[in-house]
Amino acid sequence: QVKLVESGGGLVQPGESLRLSCAASGSIWGYAMGWYLQAPGKQREWVGTIPSPYVGTVFYADSVKGRFTISRDDAKNEVHLYMNNLKPEDTAVYYCNEVTALTWAWGQGTQVNVSS
Repeated sequence: QVKLVESGGGLVQPGESLRLSCAASGSIWGYAMGWYLQAPGKQREWVGTIPSPYVGTVFYADSVKGRFTISRDDAKNEVHLYMNNLKPEDTAVYYCNEVTALTWAWGQGTQVNVSS
């Protein structure tokens, strides 16, 4: 069972940036990886997916398109989420997982707070 550990969250002001990381305890090669967020009182929702093998296309939710970028480093079993121009509505706990979310358990997530 691969374990996922998210990190990099914090408190930022609107317009600022954050880089989140997801470290997997085992190989992520061959698995499309996704980032998800769960805002207070809401269901977990999809942010974006990076396929494997990565051939240049990443898929994003409309709400983050143009502001967020996902990358992966299969050699280090890591996935990253670069978040630019953050908005208060981006406040949530962010998680990564294999895209079906059926293979591995969810990690603890990392909290992102965007507030002035």
